[in-house]
Amino acid sequence: MSIRLMVLPAGEPGGIRLVSIPEDREEQEAFRHVTGIISEVEESDRDYAWEDIEDALEEHGYRVLDFVLGPSLD
Repeated sequence: MSIRLMVLPAGEPGGIRLVSIPEDREEQEAFRHVTGIISEVEESDRDYAWEDIEDALEEHGYRVLDFVLGPSLD
């Protein structure tokens, strides 16, 4: 069994997140599903925080994972 991962990009490096994709989701479906979940959180609460998105993702089987982001190549 391999773990499938998705990077959630951000405008700043500190905002980048890594999530695991549930086994029952295809990659393209997972991308659309995650963007929909994030959109729902943003629309339902203008003062949302990352923790609100993380909770919503975990309710749907996605897990937010810790990772180390390497140095900038600039």
